Amino acid sequence: MSETNPVSLTPAEATEPEPRRFPWAVVVLGLGLAASFGVALRQHNTIVNTRMEIASLQRELSSVRQTISNSDMNLSQALGVLRTELDSARKENQTTTERAKAAAGKQAETLASQLSTKLNERQELQQKQVAEQLDQIKSRADQATARLTDITTEVGTVKTDVASTRSQLDRTIADLHRTTGDLGIMSGLIATNSKELAALREIGEREYFEFTIARTSAPQRVGDIQVQLKRADPKRNRFTLQIVADDKSVEKKDRNVNEPVQFYVVSKARQPYELVVNEVRKDTVVGYLATPKVKAAGRRL
Repeated sequence: MSETNPVSLTPAEATEPEPRRFPWAVVVLGLGLAASFGVALRQHNTIVNTRMEIASLQRELSSVRQTISNSDMNLSQALGVLRTELDSARKENQTTTERAKAAAGKQAETLASQLSTKLNERQELQQKQVAEQLDQIKSRADQATARLTDITTEVGTVKTDVASTRSQLDRTIADLHRTTGDLGIMSGLIATNSKELAALREIGEREYFEFTIARTSAPQRVGDIQVQLKRADPKRNRFTLQIVADDKSVEKKDRNVNEPVQFYVVSKARQPYELVVNEVRKDTVVGYLATPKVKAAGRRL
């Protein structure tokens, strides 16, 4: 790196006078004045603009005041018109109300009159219906009285008939007789016809089963036993039967009409069963079977 040599002045240069210095203070002062003038100018412009704006605002405020004044006047006029209309409406409403009250009063009077008429009509109808019902009740009572008289007469007749029937039944029972059966045991009362059989049922000592047995190849059920007709002799009023009871078969040969045919059914009762033939026809016999009412196991005979 090279060293810098000091500058050497020539004699001419050394003898020249120094130049005059520029007055910077004056420049600075001028600039300050210019800046102050600019600021003042701007403030002036601002003040002018502000005054213009204030004037504009004052004009607008005056316009608003005029508008408000006009609005107040219009509002007062509208309120006056409204008050007039309200007064008219009140008067009209009062008139309408009075008319409505009058119309309602007339309608109420009309309805009251109609209701009164209907009530009278209904009362008359009810009275008529009650009178008709009373007439019907009276008619039914008369009919019931007549029917009661008829029933009383019928009851008297029935009592007479019952008494007569009872008397006949008593005579029929008195005509019944007992006899010894084919087992040598005294039988119960013997019926020889349907009338006497009805009397036996009335007494109720035994169960009775009527039968008509024809001669067939198989036994026929009578009560709780089975009976088969083997022979029928109408001329001699004699017959022969095969009786099946308790899985056993017994033949009753050449028995007579109205003769009790007796046999035991051990699994059913202690007393003997009795079979009575009242009529012998050709290949047919007619009669009844009498069985004890008390059913119990008994000894076999």
